[in-house]
Amino acid sequence: MRAMVGSWPVIRSVAIYHLCTVEWPVTSAAMEFPQFQYHPDPLSTGSIKASAVVCDCCGMARGFEYTASFYSPQRSKPRLCPWCIASGEAAQKYDGDFSDAFPLQEEGIADNIVDEVSKRTPGYNSWQQEVWESHCEDACEFHGDAKSAELSGLSGRELAEHLDRFGLNFEQWESFVSNYREGGNPAAYKFVCRHCGVSIYSVDFT
Repeated sequence: MRAMVGSWPVIRSVAIYHLCTVEWPVTSAAMEFPQFQYHPDPLSTGSIKASAVVCDCCGMARGFEYTASFYSPQRSKPRLCPWCIASGEAAQKYDGDFSDAFPLQEEGIADNIVDEVSKRTPGYNSWQQEVWESHCEDACEFHGDAKSAELSGLSGRELAEHLDRFGLNFEQWESFVSNYREGGNPAAYKFVCRHCGVSIYSVDFT
């Protein structure tokens, strides 16, 4: 329910678990979901979800909450909204990173790109340490769990290159694909080059 208080629009919602009415001001700018060029749809990948929680960084309930990895000296993981991720305020306030910067640094990716990915881009959940892929001297876009059909469709030189990166032989790859389920263990993640459009996959398992 929307009402006007002075010059500020106010969204009213009832927090059932508290049995009380919660109000917070929301500007038109705040309602525009941040754009992440290296993670175009964090809602579909599950790294951000709809939520009524208050962001620990900005103190506002903005309708969304970050759910994936965050590396910080803090004892407990802060609840963060996508706006504080995009602005870099969350990483600065909590001295944290949303993904490991080392794989990109090892590939010689420019520092400003590494910082954008690790400090201003939603990360993703993985079984082991996540690896952000790169191509054409840039970080790739993260597109979430790979589709089974995409993995089984890999062949020829493209498959050979991926097997070399994974350290798997063909029989091991066939076993991996037959046991693969989106969101399961083993896991496979899809990245897309922002320049040439090639798809790059990474695998992960316990």
